Amino acid sequence: MSSYVNVTKKIPALYEAQAQVAAAVNAAVAEAGLDPKLVELVQLRSSQLNGCAFCLRMHTRDALKAGESTDRLAVVAAWWESQYFTPAEQAALTIAEQITLIGQAHTAPHTEIDVRAALSDEQIAAVTAVAISINTWNRIAIASGYPVAPE
Repeated sequence: MSSYVNVTKKIPALYEAQAQVAAAVNAAVAEAGLDPKLVELVQLRSSQLNGCAFCLRMHTRDALKAGESTDRLAVVAAWWESQYFTPAEQAALTIAEQITLIGQAHTAPHTEIDVRAALSDEQIAAVTAVAISINTWNRIAIASGYPVAPE
């Protein structure tokens, strides 16, 4: 017997509020001129760290629709060991990890990545917002026990 309760069904205002956050994040992403593939990489990496199967499946599909390659998706969990990612993507992935792991003592992974050299302040803010938002969605999906089964 599962102890999960679908929080967003019991508290629909929570889902609506998070959807509004997501809309504000999408506006910031557009204003900052961020590549949709970079945004999907941030959402994927945060979801990997959080172990959110629902969001991993969704954002993998979204990344593929945005034109992302399967090779890059295959190595995003160890992005720093590959040469697949641009300086801007490396900076964005660094931010994603810092936000997702904020409660841990080592919240500055990959300090050799110069985030400010790769992204503008507007882009840093937008990527940070993406990471905050996906972390919230991950927690909603995991805590609610969203089903992830073959279709």
